[in-house]
Amino acid sequence: MKRWVPVLILVAIAGGLAWWLTHRHAARTELVLYGNIDLRQVDLAFHDSERIAAIYVQEGDRVRRGELLARLDESRLLPQLAEAQAAAAAQQAVVERMHHGNRPEEIAEARANVALEEADSHDALRKYQRLLSLSQASDGRAVSRQDLDDAKAAADVAEARLNVNRKALTLEVLGPRREDVDQAEAQLRADQAQAALLCQEVSDAQLRAPVNAVVRSRIAEPGDMASPQTTAFTLAITDPKWVRTYLPEPDLGLVQPGMPAQLAFDAFPQRRFAGWVGFISSVAEFTPKTVETPELRSSLVYEVRVFVRDPGDVLRLGMPATVYLPIGANSASPGGSAGAARGAELGTGAQLGGVPETGESSPPVNPPSVPASCGPSAIAERSGP
Repeated sequence: MKRWVPVLILVAIAGGLAWWLTHRHAARTELVLYGNIDLRQVDLAFHDSERIAAIYVQEGDRVRRGELLARLDESRLLPQLAEAQAAAAAQQAVVERMHHGNRPEEIAEARANVALEEADSHDALRKYQRLLSLSQASDGRAVSRQDLDDAKAAADVAEARLNVNRKALTLEVLGPRREDVDQAEAQLRADQAQAALLCQEVSDAQLRAPVNAVVRSRIAEPGDMASPQTTAFTLAITDPKWVRTYLPEPDLGLVQPGMPAQLAFDAFPQRRFAGWVGFISSVAEFTPKTVETPELRSSLVYEVRVFVRDPGDVLRLGMPATVYLPIGANSASPGGSAGAARGAELGTGAQLGGVPETGESSPPVNPPSVPASCGPSAIAERSGP
């Protein structure tokens, strides 16, 4: 029996060598990578320093973009805002009055004053002329010099009052000066800017979710003193999610952005998740120690993000994953129809099947505007008990 052992060993070695010689040039159809689930997080802080009045969410709550998370005490801001809005409204009335000009009744009053002064002036002038004629006819004996001077002064005063009222009528017809209007409009803009600033401060007192996310940490509590340097909430952005893995340099030419991928997780052994290659780093680095491939610890690799579709939100941050990338004839070329179709199927936003670096799978929209939060009714409502 012992003499057959060497023979069996030689047969096994020969068989293994033959298999290696026949399969060493066989093309690989799949590339296997290892990594962990990663996602983006947002550290939210209030814009101003003030005491926290209320908090409306807990850890684990799902929040929508624009949803109110917490609110600061507004008892000091609201009276300032009301005062600024009242000043702006008063100045607005001044500007409108200047643009409308003087009322017809005011112009008619000025005309009546001119007519009155004309009558007084004519009467005073006739009295002076009569006294002057009488004085000349009597060689000054019928009228004293004092009476003549008084009549002359009364006629001059009446003429001066007439000229003053004529100028006043002209001003009433012309209306305000252009420079005065410009000054009033500039003051109005300043008052409106001050009101807008206070309105923004009132809006900043409300901390709202910037994206759809899950509340990961609630750090602040009602009664705490908030500040821009202190984080109040940490939000986890659950869409998109990706596996951060590392690609050896020899396989770099086999992977392209937009390639479809299949991902497996230990927590779901009977399930494969669909994904796509969204990012390949342009800089090589040493393999991080978290990568579960010991033979690659000292190799230079390239970071790859393989985005994964997780509609049920069952994948968690840090979960180890195995990524399967089809290569060869089954792989999708970047920008090709297969990659574009896969990107459209998975809801990607880039032409090459990748995901925008903004961290959102849907196009960004304008942030929610302040919904009438600075109007008088809203201020009265906030100021109430």
